[in-house]
Amino acid sequence: MQKLQEYIDSHLVSEMHPSDIAQILKQLDDADFADAVKLVPKDLVGDVALALPDRLFDDVVENLSVDELSHAVTELESDDQHEFMQELHEIDEDVALEVYETLDAEDQQEITKLKSYDENEAGAHMQLEVFTATKDEVVEDVIKRFAVMRKANELENVQNLFITNNENKLRYTIGLDDLLIFDFKKTLHQNIENSAEKFEPKVAVDREDIKDVVHYFEEYDLSVMPVVSEYGVLVGRITSDDVFDIINEHATEQMYNLAGVDDDAEEDDEILKAGRKRASWLGLNLFTAIAASFVIALFADTLQSMVALAILMPIVASMGGNAGTQSLTVVVRQLALGDISQGDAYRIIKKEVAISLLNGFIFAIIIGIIASLWFKIDYLGIVIALSMIINLLIAGFFGASIPLFLKKMDIDPAIGSTVILTTITDVVGFFSFLGLATWILL
Repeated sequence: MQKLQEYIDSHLVSEMHPSDIAQILKQLDDADFADAVKLVPKDLVGDVALALPDRLFDDVVENLSVDELSHAVTELESDDQHEFMQELHEIDEDVALEVYETLDAEDQQEITKLKSYDENEAGAHMQLEVFTATKDEVVEDVIKRFAVMRKANELENVQNLFITNNENKLRYTIGLDDLLIFDFKKTLHQNIENSAEKFEPKVAVDREDIKDVVHYFEEYDLSVMPVVSEYGVLVGRITSDDVFDIINEHATEQMYNLAGVDDDAEEDDEILKAGRKRASWLGLNLFTAIAASFVIALFADTLQSMVALAILMPIVASMGGNAGTQSLTVVVRQLALGDISQGDAYRIIKKEVAISLLNGFIFAIIIGIIASLWFKIDYLGIVIALSMIINLLIAGFFGASIPLFLKKMDIDPAIGSTVILTTITDVVGFFSFLGLATWILL
């Protein structure tokens, strides 16, 4: 807490960044956190709270009154207001309602508008504050108006001017850098006509999936994207900083899903909630492990007659699991980035199978030689080598095809892929190795 107080005392409020304060708050224990929140400048409380993990956001809310929460919301941009109210609603519906009722009509209207979109729709992530002009306005007047609005903090993070007609339908998008080289004495329309540049918006969205929006930003190298209604009316904008947050959230979600972990539950401090989510996947994994054990049980006599098989058996399954995970991770990530089109399934599967088969032959030779020298048993090296090739081949095929199949079924490819793949490589690895051993060695 002393560190935060020293930071506040030694800096002007205008120089402080919410992320800096959030970093300091993260380092405090529970006893100091409540007092430290009171030291945060009121105009920055909302931004600081959103920069904190969910568990600490809860603590911020608990230490602020309804009036303080209301003031924090009013200082935020529209998209952040919506996010703040959503998180507040998840913590305490009654407090969220009280805060909402204290907001002015304009803020309430903006929050309600953003709430009308589904979480995965583009419009749910837009800012309603936009800098607009009509094509008949003189450039000099537009720049003066922008300067006034910027000084009054009515606009932040502006990179583009959106030009609309009298019905507020979007016609052009002009970067501020282009605006500065226009003839200030002419209208926007005259400048556009005399310019070799094309100012029609490259893409505009409304209810498109937010993942598609991320791809548009990457594909067209955008810093901002207009959001329009189904009738072409400009309603807001999505900025690059929002897209960065979405990319980070999606990457975290995929990483957790591949490990069979729920990202929402892990953000919480509730042990039972997180434990319950993990237990569901561990329970499924238990049943798949039992399935693999049944395969081993089929060859109990073979294992009893040759101890070397029990020693070498995990190697085949482990190599298959790792090879399959490599293919799985590559395909899941490429799907997330939009690098795989609908007609790419055959190419991807062929590539992953070829790589796995190549590695299968290499490591089959290595483990075959090791097994022969280690146990001095005729044909044991051939058995484990053949099993290694078979399992890595299967691992490459299913590592690529499972996420592609889940994607086709509109299921997140990261969810459940690892459990399914591990089961397949374990079963195939044990069955091929012990089956070949029974056939060749006994």
